[in-house]
Amino acid sequence: MLQRKGARKGTDIPKDVLLLLQQGQLETVNLTEWLAIDHVVLLHYALTELDLQQLSDVFLSELDHLKEKKTMKIIPAIARAWLNLLKLQAPQERTRLFDAMSTHRSDSIRCWAAYIVGIDPHLSVEDKLAGIRPFAADSHFGVREIAWMAVRESISLQLLEGLALLHSWVRDEDANIRRFAIEITRPQGVWAKHIPELKTHPELALPLLEAVQSDPVKYVQDSVGNWLNDASKTTPEWVLQVCNAWLKTSDTKETRRIVSRAQRSLDKKK
Repeated sequence: MLQRKGARKGTDIPKDVLLLLQQGQLETVNLTEWLAIDHVVLLHYALTELDLQQLSDVFLSELDHLKEKKTMKIIPAIARAWLNLLKLQAPQERTRLFDAMSTHRSDSIRCWAAYIVGIDPHLSVEDKLAGIRPFAADSHFGVREIAWMAVRESISLQLLEGLALLHSWVRDEDANIRRFAIEITRPQGVWAKHIPELKTHPELALPLLEAVQSDPVKYVQDSVGNWLNDASKTTPEWVLQVCNAWLKTSDTKETRRIVSRAQRSLDKKK
């Protein structure tokens, strides 16, 4: 079961697998499973596991106002409910609960913990990046995606500080950390609000991009190419200039792959 490839359709997920996923006993292995999770059901199991089952009604009342129970709506909502609860706890209990979620076997529960970091209004941008780092480096794709989504708004609101703090991230040995620094600053992004300042002034993030212009890992290369492709929709000439400059100074197969991906929208217009 741990070595399963995962179903292509939600209806094809075996019942025993789905049950263990909903109980928080298994990690999801693909996007189909990740999207199939009923986070309200999982929340019941998590509260029982953490000896907080008496608070189920409180949590559910905070989720009742949601018109949509889709994954990208319910995860932040559950995180807000947890954040409100954690504020009421003594420091030791607050640490116990957050540590239990952030290291949980369930990737979905770790997603909640990542969002708790992102929406905490008492944390500075620097503190949020420090807190989100373990989730940015998580072994699970879903947790890594939620990690940048959780902190993106804070980076957008304090862009120059955020970009400066990310300079060391694009030079990290961990490819997941390097990729996070690029993905979180994408001008248009995916499943996230745009960053208007980077749509009009993408050059602000150029130092980050240049650090990974020939990254050896395709996961990072894809993110860099996607970043530039985003920018090409509002500043096409700038993207062409960057791509041409990179090919002159870094004519590697990695850079060529990034440039090809970066110019795919521009190539369609020719």
